Amino acid sequence: MAKREYVEANKKWLEVKAQESDVKSLIKGIYYKIITEGDPAGRQPSARSIITAHYVGRTINGKKFDSSRGGAPLACRLSDLIEGWIIALQQMHVGDKWEIYIPAELGYGKFSQPGIPGGSTLIFEIELLGVA
Repeated sequence: MAKREYVEANKKWLEVKAQESDVKSLIKGIYYKIITEGDPAGRQPSARSIITAHYVGRTINGKKFDSSRGGAPLACRLSDLIEGWIIALQQMHVGDKWEIYIPAELGYGKFSQPGIPGGSTLIFEIELLGVA
């Protein structure tokens, strides 16, 4: 598939996903589906928070490109991550597990990463374990 076709296929996939009844929207074209709800009164991170989370990242064809499952959870400052994570995780509470759909512009944009072609919509299953 040509680069332009790939980018368009990713945009179209996100448009279709956004129409599903259990998919909710956030700002800047990020969408998500709640898998498990944590405590609605639980802590929420700010961009400067240190978060602890388990995650699995996939492209729209289902190919897994990264995962913390089976190992130690990710622990880092939220502001050090891609913009899509920064926006979405600030809406989550500790204990929430969401599947998040991030448009390419809020992920890696037109730049390829290992296992992620440029222009990819990113799908992350994220479980927020802690906020410091």
